[in-house]
Amino acid sequence: MTDKTTVAVLGTGIMGAAMARNLVRAGHAVRAWNRSRDKAEPLAADGVLVAESPAEAVQDAHVVLTMLFDDSAVLAVMRQAAPALRPGTVWVQSTTVAVDAVAELAEFATEHGLVFYDAPVLGTRQPAEAGKLLVLAAGPAGARDVVTPVFDAVGVRTMWTGEDGATGASTRLKLVVNSWVLAATNAVGEVLALAGALGVDPDGFFEAIGGGPLDMGYAHVKADLIRNDQLTPASFAVATAAKDAGLIVLAAEQNGVRLDVAAASAERLRRAADAGHADDDMAAAYFASFS
Repeated sequence: MTDKTTVAVLGTGIMGAAMARNLVRAGHAVRAWNRSRDKAEPLAADGVLVAESPAEAVQDAHVVLTMLFDDSAVLAVMRQAAPALRPGTVWVQSTTVAVDAVAELAEFATEHGLVFYDAPVLGTRQPAEAGKLLVLAAGPAGARDVVTPVFDAVGVRTMWTGEDGATGASTRLKLVVNSWVLAATNAVGEVLALAGALGVDPDGFFEAIGGGPLDMGYAHVKADLIRNDQLTPASFAVATAAKDAGLIVLAAEQNGVRLDVAAASAERLRRAADAGHADDDMAAAYFASFS
């Protein structure tokens, strides 16, 4: 294996586009495909070859990286790519999917002779663009020399969760972390909404918690987006956050756990999306507080 890996990136939304650019900057050959070609075309200026189809993108690729909306999209796109997939190709599956979907995707990999890595990432637009994502990876040790340069190009650190991607160990950890992120995001929105309703200056709230264990930089960042009407471009869109919230609730229910806060977060995000904020930053869940 040479240092220059050919990587096919399937899905060039907020995260996929940033990952493709960082792969090129790291010296890899990158081909990209997106269902809406206009979202992929700007990558050509960075040295990415924009493909007409998933099959064209994966032709002779060493690594296929999927960063799509959900498991249904991943499976559909990989089926389109299947005629051009070579046995032994490494598949880095970074889309956040349902826990029980990971096994189905791993089965597809087995059927086509692919080396499967369950590898979702933690981070939003800014760390993705800076190549500072945290990669959560599970997959065989035997092909880590192939995937490590890819992970190093898109992330600041790789956290290994196991050697069998089919177990969904990384996806399960991703959902646990996202449950905290979404709860914190919705809490910020509710604090601002309540402060407004009670005639309280939000600065008073931040002064009260400042420097203590309740203070957190993330709360300030999301509150500033709301207060300064800077919800676009999104770091992490409402529609995607709503999807992830649903996956969290589903995973909990399937394992006998009731998550009231997660369920409420999912509902707030859904209402915000229905109100026209689907493409805004997930902090726009704030608007779900108002009828």
